[in-house]
Amino acid sequence: MIELDDEQRRARDWFEALRDRICAAFEALEREAGSDAAFDYTPWRREDPDGAPGGGGVRGLMRGAVFEKVGVNVSTVGGRFSPEFAATIHGAGEDPRFFATGISLVAHMANPHVPAVHMNTRFLVTTRRWFGGGADLNPPLPYEEDTADFHARLRAACAAHDQTWYERFRKWADDYFYLPHRGVHRGVGGIFYDHLEGPFEETFAFTHDVGEALLDIFPKLVRRRMDTPFTEADTARQREWRGRYAEFNLLYDRGTLFGLRTGGNVDAILMSLPPLATWS
Repeated sequence: MIELDDEQRRARDWFEALRDRICAAFEALEREAGSDAAFDYTPWRREDPDGAPGGGGVRGLMRGAVFEKVGVNVSTVGGRFSPEFAATIHGAGEDPRFFATGISLVAHMANPHVPAVHMNTRFLVTTRRWFGGGADLNPPLPYEEDTADFHARLRAACAAHDQTWYERFRKWADDYFYLPHRGVHRGVGGIFYDHLEGPFEETFAFTHDVGEALLDIFPKLVRRRMDTPFTEADTARQREWRGRYAEFNLLYDRGTLFGLRTGGNVDAILMSLPPLATWS
């Protein structure tokens, strides 16, 4: 068991509480569809390469009538980066010791008219302390109304803290969630932020509000589209789009790289991959 200071403990506790509320909300959507699907939770432990306790986490996974595959994971880990990897991490070049806690959510939907979604927020400690993360919407069949409502909710979360953050973090998401080898974005965007340093109470409050925004808006979008009839062509489009999603997560996603390079649970790290995808 790694020892946590007050800030680390508070961040971890919030991520775990948010996970429980998100999972309950998603299971409620399954009940509305007449499904009894529920999350399966798998704990895992991490050992630092030098044998010291390195923390661990819990992988939550559900497959149902509404959610073809959804994962909600919380991990809390610590240890030492390899010298090569430490040089790439904010504040770790002079001291490779680190702590990280965070929540990661990826939902792949059964109905192609319901957008997939990703959300991740995290608290990292090296010689610096900062929050990072974001949320983005990934519809195979985009609806302008859904895109507008998703962005409006994130804009409100940002505006409560800094009037400049939404435009800044929206552009960051547009630049980040992009497949340069194909010249396309992986979805309709959202927000992305990293290295958000400053007073803990302020940066923690913003990260809290990002999680609340996702929990508020996404179930509304699911209810709006989950009963929409769809065709084989719609499903084909969904699976082709999922191939793009898989490409991004395996080639460019920072969270995937961080998890694999720090000895995380492989099944939890790769839970973001879609259950079925095609490459034409």
